[in-house]
Amino acid sequence: MKTLAQIREAIEAKKTRGAWAAGVKTYALEILEDVTERTEYEGHEPQDITELYDYMLNGAKDYRHPHDRFKAWAVYSWGGSSLIYDADICERLCNNTEKKQTRNGERRPNSREEWLDVQTRALFQAGELIARAARA
Repeated sequence: MKTLAQIREAIEAKKTRGAWAAGVKTYALEILEDVTERTEYEGHEPQDITELYDYMLNGAKDYRHPHDRFKAWAVYSWGGSSLIYDADICERLCNNTEKKQTRNGERRPNSREEWLDVQTRALFQAGELIARAARA
């Protein structure tokens, strides 16, 4: 597994197209910052992907199966470990048209989700981005 510095370099070098991809990249860099702080507390970097997920989820239940891992990111999002205001989530993940349609987060993003659900999807993708960069 790569070091945190190598993972950060790989993610920072990743080109993004669109607001969603840029938002996922921002989440990934924020999560890596939290992992770095945890590393300083623990005294060592994560040794494998499982430990990396433990560090990333920061207390949210660690699930081994990818489908269940999505649930852990939901706990992370709904538990206040990331952005908590709808307008902030909208600002990070939406393009100008989507911002206008939702009145900058005042309206629900769609009929099936709340903004924290949308953030959950982005956090899950950010976690997978970090894990892929760690394995590469």
